[in-house]
This record gives sequence, C-alpha cells and structure tokens, in this order.
Amino acid sequence: PRSGLAWKHSIDVGAGVIDADYRGPVGVILFNHSDSDFQVNAGDRIAQLVLEKIVTPDVCEVEDLDSTARGTGGFGSTGVCKATTGL
Repeated sequence: PRSGLAWKHSIDVGAGVIDADYRGPVGVILFNHSDSDFQVNAGDRIAQLVLEKIVTPDVCEVEDLDSTARGTGGFGSTGVCKATTGL
C-alpha cells in the first residue's frame, strides 16, 4: 500500500495478481479500517503496480528428502529471533 494512505487514513490496498493472458480492465480493492468515509477521485494515486518476471525452475523429483535440523516443524517452528550469519 502507499504509506500515506495507510498512515494518515487507515486505508489498505488489497494485493492482487494479473494473469499473463488477462486483457480486461484492472482495478484496485481498498480496505477502509477507519470509521470515516474515504473518497477516491479520478487521478488520485492510491496504489502501486509491481511487475515481476515469472521464472519456472527445473524440478527434480526424488523418492526421499534428506533430514534437516528443522525436520517437519510447521508454522512458527523456526522461531522469531533474527538469524546470525557469522559475519
């Protein structure tokens, strides 16, 4: 989201993906987290478009995966502390 909208007006921009073969109009979904109405006028800068190249990696199928220190731990299993890099 544009930081000014979020900070000053409690407006959040919903993330979206535009498929490569889509040819219609592009819209923006805004979420108003305040109790005040928010008006958008033609020409207002309310969102940002980020273009990314999609790269499809080569995938190698294996029978088993090597063990790791993490193991099968799921959500939150790596902790919240910043990892040290030893630099």
